[in-house]
Amino acid sequence: MSTPTPKPTPRPSSLPRPQAAQVVNASHIDHDAEVARAVTHGRADSDGNVFVTTPEGERAVGQYPDATPEEALEYFAKKYVELAESAVLLRNRLSAGAPGREVVSAAKTLQESLPEANVVGDLKGLSATLDTLISDAESTESRQAARAQAAKLAAAEDREALVVEAETLAKQDPSKIQWKQSGARLRELFAQWKDMQRSGPRLPRAVDQELWGRFSQARNTFEHKRKEFFAELDKVNAEGKRIKEKIVAEAESLSASTDFRTVSQKYKDLMSQWKRAPRASRKDDDALWARFRAAQDVFFSARDAENAALDEEFKGNLVVKEELLKKAQALLPITDPVAAKRELRTIQDQWEEAGKVPRADVPRMENGLRDVERALADAEEAAWQRSNPETKARTSGALSQLDESIVDLEKKLEVAKAGGDEKTVAEAQEALDARRAWRDQLAQTAAELD
Repeated sequence: MSTPTPKPTPRPSSLPRPQAAQVVNASHIDHDAEVARAVTHGRADSDGNVFVTTPEGERAVGQYPDATPEEALEYFAKKYVELAESAVLLRNRLSAGAPGREVVSAAKTLQESLPEANVVGDLKGLSATLDTLISDAESTESRQAARAQAAKLAAAEDREALVVEAETLAKQDPSKIQWKQSGARLRELFAQWKDMQRSGPRLPRAVDQELWGRFSQARNTFEHKRKEFFAELDKVNAEGKRIKEKIVAEAESLSASTDFRTVSQKYKDLMSQWKRAPRASRKDDDALWARFRAAQDVFFSARDAENAALDEEFKGNLVVKEELLKKAQALLPITDPVAAKRELRTIQDQWEEAGKVPRADVPRMENGLRDVERALADAEEAAWQRSNPETKARTSGALSQLDESIVDLEKKLEVAKAGGDEKTVAEAQEALDARRAWRDQLAQTAAELD
């Protein structure tokens, strides 16, 4: 059989190192140190041929072209370390609790591959390590039996937890129990119990019977409380049904009334009574509510029809008021408050004589006229302010003070110019210009008041 020859690859120094074995509560390999030990169990010649040394003598394991003997030897040593790491991984799996028979099978397969493995390393030592591993795995059976016993104890504890939760649900105050959620949770616990019986470790008969007795008792207690609670709820629902039937009867008796204003308020009162009444059963509550709404619909449909007829009757009034509104809006903007007030008063009298308009048009028409009335009030206020003697007096006094101030500033400017200080001249000129601008603005306001 010919010795396999690796394909050309990058030099070992640039190759990624093999992944270290996963350590699970066990020892691990120092990769670099193990490679250094492995290379002592082989050699490589100048042509790149690599040999492993075994008790039976040398065996060719492959060739690494275009590399130094050291690099070639290191390449196959790393292959050996990968096998050693596999052995460590099996040891770790065994330590982590893997089934002993699986570890034995894998270790034997690895051991059987060593005589033909194309690697460089201590194959005899690795085989001895695997012998120990196989022996340890075969002796694990008794410990696994102990763990199985521990699993039974754990299963008993899990069932105890189910029983305690079921008992807690059964001990709740009936008035505070969320029946739907608690009932669903109790069914989930029962399903978990059956699953544990089906797929979990079998418990001792006495333990199983004791736990099941408690669990069954909790379920029975919960069911007894549920029946009592809903029996009482049926009584409340019956009272709610009685009250709401009375409300519905009155609503139906009012449905044909044409006293729309009075009966509309009565329907509001009946709605308040409905909200205060206890609930009937869902079926009865829904049926009674449907009758109540039907009675309301009959009444309010008749009221709406009546209002529609009135709206039709008021359409002629709307035409008149729309023309009056146009006349009122034509007064804007108001320049002569006295004349505008006289004309608006005439429009308002005609507005009242025109009568009602359809309800949908009331806000538009009333708000339109109110806008004109507010504009007139604003114009009258502005006119009064302009003729206010106090305002005029204050304006006149301010003008006199500004005139005096301007004279003083003009004198200061002349003094500054005579002194030749440009900065002082600029400041004096700026102050004088500001005061004159203020005086001009105030004089314009005084003219408007006049």
